[in-house]
Amino acid sequence: MAVDLVIVGSIGLDDVKTPFGEVKNVLGGSIVFFSKPGIVGVIGSDFPKEHLEFLEKRGIDIEGIIMKKNEKTFRWHGFYEYDMNEAKTIRTELNAFSTFQPTLPEHYKDARYVFLGNIGPGLQKKALGQIRNKEFVMVDTMNFWIDHDRDGVIDIMRNADAVLMNDAEARQIFFLPSLVMCAKKILSLGPKYAIIKKGEHGALLFTQENDTIKHFNAPAFPLESVIDPTGAGDSFAGGMLGYLAKTKDVSEANIRKAVIYGSVIASFNAEGFSINNMRMISRDDIERRFNEFKEIRNF
Repeated sequence: MAVDLVIVGSIGLDDVKTPFGEVKNVLGGSIVFFSKPGIVGVIGSDFPKEHLEFLEKRGIDIEGIIMKKNEKTFRWHGFYEYDMNEAKTIRTELNAFSTFQPTLPEHYKDARYVFLGNIGPGLQKKALGQIRNKEFVMVDTMNFWIDHDRDGVIDIMRNADAVLMNDAEARQIFFLPSLVMCAKKILSLGPKYAIIKKGEHGALLFTQENDTIKHFNAPAFPLESVIDPTGAGDSFAGGMLGYLAKTKDVSEANIRKAVIYGSVIASFNAEGFSINNMRMISRDDIERRFNEFKEIRNF
């Protein structure tokens, strides 16, 4: 059965410690925060079977996941202090991910919506080249790739409809202090949308109409309890792309709604470790918080 949304990125096991607790060997990586896509990634033979079963139960097509026998799964061990906007890495083990080459199953190749997670830009481009009828492509990155392959990151942006990065990454890649100027640089490369995440301060959506830069400011949902922000950016992208794929509408008005849905999903994600809180939320929970967002923005 064909899939309409394909996610290419990392899948792994995380050890995370925050001021509010600690977990080990929890499901992590950039591709596990999406609802009902086809996912492309690599795992080792030590990857817990129950994690794969959980993904399948959520309606996620896992045929694009490659298991490498006698190899270990990608692992990240990190912690947060009270500034939950900054993750501190203790150890990263690439393991099976170090030789990952994305190969899309045949029924993924006609997907219309594509998210390229924060893997190397060369791998992103190789995956994108296998998609035949793409309609909307969103590209993510991270500081490691900006440091080690800035030209590659800029090149893959030219192939995107939307570029997603956080504020520090935007300033890093363009050597500019102003996020508006950074967004202009992104848009000048060809994407229609630049989305800059600001952690607990929400997200900015930029687009250009003629010579005018337009922007939409989406706040973060005010949370009483932030347990673990790991994956908040990926869950933001998951909520956004999932909504666009469901509605099949990439107009600017609907992109703005998608950004709010992304913020909603990210807020639920931050209220628990890994995807634990995401296991329990319902469609009604999502719509209730979406409506609260509308009240927040009403004046």
